[in-house]
Amino acid sequence: MSSGAMSSGAMSSGPMRRWGLIGLVALLLVLPPFLPERHLATFVLLTLAAAVTVGVSLLMGYAGQVSLGQASFYAIGAYAAGLLAVHGVPPLLGLLAAPVIAALAAVLLGAPLLRLRGHHLAFATLAVQLILLSLLAQADWAGGAIGLQGIPRFAIGGAELRDDLGYAYLACGVLLIALLISRNVVSSRAGRGLRAAATSEIAAAASGVAVGGYRLAVFALSAGFAGLAGGVYAFYLGYLAPGSFPVLLSIEYVVMAVVGGLGTVAGPVVGATVIVLLVQLLNTLGTQPGMPDYAPTVLNYAVYAVLLVVCVLFLPKGLVPALRSGLFRGRPLKVSDGGT
Repeated sequence: MSSGAMSSGAMSSGPMRRWGLIGLVALLLVLPPFLPERHLATFVLLTLAAAVTVGVSLLMGYAGQVSLGQASFYAIGAYAAGLLAVHGVPPLLGLLAAPVIAALAAVLLGAPLLRLRGHHLAFATLAVQLILLSLLAQADWAGGAIGLQGIPRFAIGGAELRDDLGYAYLACGVLLIALLISRNVVSSRAGRGLRAAATSEIAAAASGVAVGGYRLAVFALSAGFAGLAGGVYAFYLGYLAPGSFPVLLSIEYVVMAVVGGLGTVAGPVVGATVIVLLVQLLNTLGTQPGMPDYAPTVLNYAVYAVLLVVCVLFLPKGLVPALRSGLFRGRPLKVSDGGT
């Protein structure tokens, strides 16, 4: 097959991917008013999880770095917005400050941590989250183990969000921002440099790619996504505690990214949808009469393990790439006049 045929296929798949992402965002924006009231809370949490997972997918799929502590930056953003609001800062300013503070924390932590590679980096980010949870539990200024209470509702001027539908749209806005920024980064020169570094760090550095700087920037960007989602989470619940950000939450984000498809823009949304709905089902089953108290946690860990094994064996690239290959499989490509 000639190069003309290959380029034709690439050109046809590009618009399809863009339209697929646009359709996904449109569905998220249209869906909330049609959801029953009892399901809107799940939708809000699902959308916030997807926004965090966009950063995880960017970090793992393009920068080639594994983080098991993404919930740390989710917590930093949530506590930053909550503490500022409790002390009289307007909620809008608190929400805008949340991703900035989370990103700054990522820069300070990432400068030494990103010198590590592979499982060493994963364990280091996990240790950061354990340390953060311990500090929050002992910090009286953050509510300690009891938690931070009295966080006001999100408001802009005199307009206050009081119902779940408003927070559903706010969460959709956060996810849309994360998706747009992620897509622009992926298609930029920095995105190409990150892909080159993930393939061969030595070759990328020899070609003039600032590998360390790019990776630190993506680490901070992914933390910023998590911090912004955490700020919305704080205003939505009105209460924060260290137990709201367990290690299992960071593992959830990794599983969402892997299941949806690392290195894809739409993958985090698909992965988050699958995992959040599955977790809701497991929690319902685990709280049935006769089930022990630890049943939901055990079921969640078991399902995460099974999903990872299934994805590695049968869907190594995730659901979104598998769906794309299924859509384009069997589609005839235009062959140029000189092709064979």
